Amino acid sequence: MKISASIYARPNTPLPAIIRELDEHGIDLYHIDCNDELSVFDDIQKIRKISSKPIDLHIISKQPEVYFSLLEKTPVEYVTFQYENLTKPLEVPTNIHAKLGLAITSDTDISVFERYKNRFDFILMMATTPGQSGGRFNKSNFKKIRAFAKHFPEKKIHVDGGVNAEISFILRNMGVSAVVSGSYLFKADYLGAAMLGLKGDNFDSEYRVRDFMLSNGEAPILQENDLDFLKILNAIETYNAGFVMIQNNDHQLVGIITNADIRRALIRNIGNLNDIPINEMMNTSPFSIQENYSVNEMLKHIKAQRFPINYAPVVDAENRVKGAVTFFNLIKGE
Repeated sequence: MKISASIYARPNTPLPAIIRELDEHGIDLYHIDCNDELSVFDDIQKIRKISSKPIDLHIISKQPEVYFSLLEKTPVEYVTFQYENLTKPLEVPTNIHAKLGLAITSDTDISVFERYKNRFDFILMMATTPGQSGGRFNKSNFKKIRAFAKHFPEKKIHVDGGVNAEISFILRNMGVSAVVSGSYLFKADYLGAAMLGLKGDNFDSEYRVRDFMLSNGEAPILQENDLDFLKILNAIETYNAGFVMIQNNDHQLVGIITNADIRRALIRNIGNLNDIPINEMMNTSPFSIQENYSVNEMLKHIKAQRFPINYAPVVDAENRVKGAVTFFNLIKGE
């Protein structure tokens, strides 16, 4: 996951000094908020003389077309347009070759991206109030990120606002491509330590597993008394999850069936596929995670296992199924 530093989050430091310090610590992108200020292009030119790192420009304007000629003369690698400020549908000229993004606030539905999906490359989720530095991450965006990834699987997701070390870890696990960081980076005693925090797994934990897990409607669950081989296969295929959780009538977790379990059952019963016993496939003592675990508690629980964890059911104190967590994106990204 790339880190995009919000360069205006430290207003009392000369821009060249900020850029050099960020460059020394391996920043990935320079994030520039443009609130209808043409002067930002002067800053872009200054940055180009110091660093070759990509520019991540966020245009917040009712007249974004004013910037098209400037973007042609002074190209940037990423340019995002704030959806809520648009007064009419946005048509970006083809001679602008930057990767294009649409920024939306927490209250805007992801469906607005539909109009732009053929031209735009990514969405920028504004997880706090736009323009407010140091705001708190709105956890409703966890669900929006999952929904966007499902509806637009080929598009990238960027997040801006309230990103600290813990949020960064969760977002990496969700497959987010880039995060914008300002206050967290520049208010730290040492910028290098803050950079490591955004890319590591050592942090103070505030959020709970229930805040970012796949909910029951987003994860495959079948009833114990209504199982057959075809339903199991369909559930795994529909959710593209690699597993299905099995619960009883009281919603308590009784087992899990994975792709590997099915494969082993097929090998054992290759001569009689119609009579594969369901119980033979099910792991009736599956690894699970408590919904009220903090992120640190979840990681500690995972690291204590002798086998790698790719996904896990999430349960409450009575072992009722509440959802699931998966780690495919984190494994791929790390």
